[in-house]
Amino acid sequence: MKYPRVLEPGQRSQVWLGGTSLDAPTLVLETSDLLVEAPNWTIDGLLLLNGDGVLWTLDPDDPSAGLQPVDLPGLPDLNNDHVLDPDGEHVYVSAMDTHIYKSPLAGGASERVTPEDGNWHFLHGVSPDGKRLAYVEIADMASPVGRLVVLEPDGSVTHVDTGPAHIDGPEWSPDGAWIYFNTEGWASRPGHAQLARVPDAGGPVEWLVSSETVDWFPHLSPDARLATYISFPAGTEGHPADLDVEVRMVSTDDWSTPLQRYPLFGGQGTINVNSWSPDSSRFAFVAYPIS
Repeated sequence: MKYPRVLEPGQRSQVWLGGTSLDAPTLVLETSDLLVEAPNWTIDGLLLLNGDGVLWTLDPDDPSAGLQPVDLPGLPDLNNDHVLDPDGEHVYVSAMDTHIYKSPLAGGASERVTPEDGNWHFLHGVSPDGKRLAYVEIADMASPVGRLVVLEPDGSVTHVDTGPAHIDGPEWSPDGAWIYFNTEGWASRPGHAQLARVPDAGGPVEWLVSSETVDWFPHLSPDARLATYISFPAGTEGHPADLDVEVRMVSTDDWSTPLQRYPLFGGQGTINVNSWSPDSSRFAFVAYPIS
């Protein structure tokens, strides 16, 4: 994995909004200058994205000011795994030195929170009370197998049993009762990830939907009524860039029937982290068309 990622010749980053009341997605930013990824939505209504190894903010309701950098001096290059702290003042970020940091949204010094255990740590979830982190631990990036780990308030770690298969994208449900993720635990062919969840207290893994597509990154809306995820073509291994993919919105009562489908050219960076607005009405995603 190489970061910072860059646009290919003729390629553009497009930030879109979809949602419950939008018949068609709304384009809020298009740029050929910077590859931006993985939007989050802050509690005060800004989008937070990474690009060129740093974080940027964008006002989706008034995007004329464009992308504004977040000043986080001293951090290594960041990848696209970043999640907001429920306190509204901090963001947790994954960096290319293998670690996760807690950083102030207003800018300033960051604090490393992951242990020096020789593993890679890819953040995906913060518990609703802000006290625990869910991340993917990978020991060998040459042959990556992701494991679900929870960082406890005292700095210790809990390895959550999801079986021997590769997992990614773990994040809590809004009530904290479940951790949602994608897993190859039911794969009949290499890379065939499917959506799942496991009780926060531990227990059997539950398969959410069986599909022929390769499904990644389930994200629940703050009111827990809806969810989004990204589907890659059958046969895809991992979550690569530059493919014809589809962002889907579903009811959490029925994961098998999409309420909205947004086909686009993208994949890696499109919807790696939860991008729902605080009022659960909209979500953001990124496409990367090539002329």
